[in-house]
Amino acid sequence: MKWRKHGLIYAPTGELWWAQSHAHLPTVDIIDESVIRVYFASLDNNKYGRIGYVDLDIRDPNRILYVSKEPILSVGELGTFDDCGTVPSCVVTLNNMKYMYYVGFQRTERVPYMLFTGLSTSPVNSLEFKRFSRTPILDRSKEEPFSRSAAYVIFDDNMFKMWYWSCVEWTQADNLTHYNNVIRYATSRDGIYWQTHPHICIEPRFPDEYSIGRPCVIKEQRVYKMWYSIRSFSKLYAIGYAESSDGIHWERKDNEAGIETSQTGWDSEMICYPVVVDINGKKHMFFNGNRHGATGFGFATQEA
Repeated sequence: MKWRKHGLIYAPTGELWWAQSHAHLPTVDIIDESVIRVYFASLDNNKYGRIGYVDLDIRDPNRILYVSKEPILSVGELGTFDDCGTVPSCVVTLNNMKYMYYVGFQRTERVPYMLFTGLSTSPVNSLEFKRFSRTPILDRSKEEPFSRSAAYVIFDDNMFKMWYWSCVEWTQADNLTHYNNVIRYATSRDGIYWQTHPHICIEPRFPDEYSIGRPCVIKEQRVYKMWYSIRSFSKLYAIGYAESSDGIHWERKDNEAGIETSQTGWDSEMICYPVVVDINGKKHMFFNGNRHGATGFGFATQEA
């Protein structure tokens, strides 16, 4: 597949107190036949993250209709898993409710941060997102003691299915501390309590790779299709692609991802954190560019 880029859509101007920089992890919600809502996280002057959104014209996603003046989900209470920031990763609409799965981050001393998955909910046609709990819905476990986050959830076969970023270990090299991550799979009957499958879906496969993250999954004609971010020592970030018949066992087909960095501009250094949605029969990919979203997010459409 090949993607045609349409340029940068949005980056904070610095006019909003909570959005001084970044439009991190674009997360798409189709509101109606006219509006695409893209949730994102921005940082304030203290680098605390909060979730806001922009509404886009569904006929021309480069056209911004509205930018939220205040965040819809702020930082958590002191000492909680999201007291340094909230970052959206997925929105599922079911039974007149919206389930927003988000990354809660907390800064630490010996590693930069810990990331766990939170849940906030809102009635459809409302923006009153409320935390389900002060604790994560994906917390530490014996098998995954470091971080479990960036969840992408779909409702399929009468259950919730989740693919998420899991930290295997932290390592130190050349005076730098960095994570080593894989993508794992979990299921739930209610979208709240999850059972993790023991099989690792996707993991680094080349010597210079050390992280596979922020999955996005759609299902077409009984085939699961996943886009994700690849981080390596030789390349800052790239977008990968894989397919699966059961959602558990995946075949990486990164050469079919069909999108690369640009020669110049906001996404010339890296492209990352893709989310793919079907809009009126055509696939659209929203993604971040340089410096992990410091330059904002843009979009591309799949070419025939």
